[in-house]
Amino acid sequence: MRRALTPDAQARIHAAKASVEQRTAAELAVVVVPVSDRYPFVGLVWAALASLAVALVAALIAPDLEPLELLAVEAVALVAFALLFDWMPVRLRLVSRHHKNARARQLARREFAAHIIGGGPHRNRVLLFVSLGERYVEILADRDTHRLVPEGTWDAIVAEFLAKVRSGAVADGILAAIAACGSVLERHHPRDG
Repeated sequence: MRRALTPDAQARIHAAKASVEQRTAAELAVVVVPVSDRYPFVGLVWAALASLAVALVAALIAPDLEPLELLAVEAVALVAFALLFDWMPVRLRLVSRHHKNARARQLARREFAAHIIGGGPHRNRVLLFVSLGERYVEILADRDTHRLVPEGTWDAIVAEFLAKVRSGAVADGILAAIAACGSVLERHHPRDG
């Protein structure tokens, strides 16, 4: 997740975003996050369940174990599973797709709201949000821009982005999405003069 965007790729993304903003009367925000949430309790819950399963199997295999010995087996299993499930790539696999999408969607909306509140004089804003860990991408636009853009435009840009990501080109996918958003913004919010 951390290696998906090199410093060179980040610089190219920043330059592409700046180029779009120079050519249009809109603000394009690009937010790329490694994960949308840390999911702190997911690993612990799964570790507790796995350690209970280990204790149950131990009790079935060796019925002569004392309760204190079973408790020790369960404690060791709990620590081992907790350490394993604390590793983010494993933890992300334990979280349901629905839950990951919901968390990423919430963060995208918070980021969009922060850009609206903290933004400058622009009224026309678009946010390209990418959460690498959740493999989630969304384009959010202000009400006026959303009304001007034909239905399905943002979905087509997201689909093209996802196709590039599947081929292993995350940075190229982001750059292509920025260029596509720029084309839409140039058409609907051209730079005055």
